[in-house]
Amino acid sequence: MILPPKVTDRAYERLSEIGANDAGKALRVAVEGGGCSGFQYEIALDDPADGDLVLDGPGGERVVIDEVSLPFLADAVIDFSEELIGARFVIENPNATSSCGCGTSFSI
Repeated sequence: MILPPKVTDRAYERLSEIGANDAGKALRVAVEGGGCSGFQYEIALDDPADGDLVLDGPGGERVVIDEVSLPFLADAVIDFSEELIGARFVIENPNATSSCGCGTSFSI
C-alpha cells in the first residue's frame, strides 16, 4: 500500500497566504524525468484533474498529486521553507537515495 505524502501546516498556510484556494487553484506536486539526478519535482499552482490524489488542508487549501507521481512521493513530506536565499515549497522524500544541491532533482 502506498502511503500518501504529508503536507505540513506551514505549507497549507502559505497556500492560504497566496490566495490559491480563492483562485480555485491547488498546489500540484509532480515527479518528472530529468534534472541532474534523474528525476525532478515540478511544483506549480494548477487545477485538480481526474485521477489526482487531493490532500485537503484545514482552510480548504488543496495539494494534488497525479497517479504516476504518487509512488515516487510515497510517505514524503511537503513543506514550505523561508531562508535567506528565498522562500519555496520543499519535498522531504524518504524514497530518494540522493539529490542534487538545488533540491529539485533526485534519484531512486
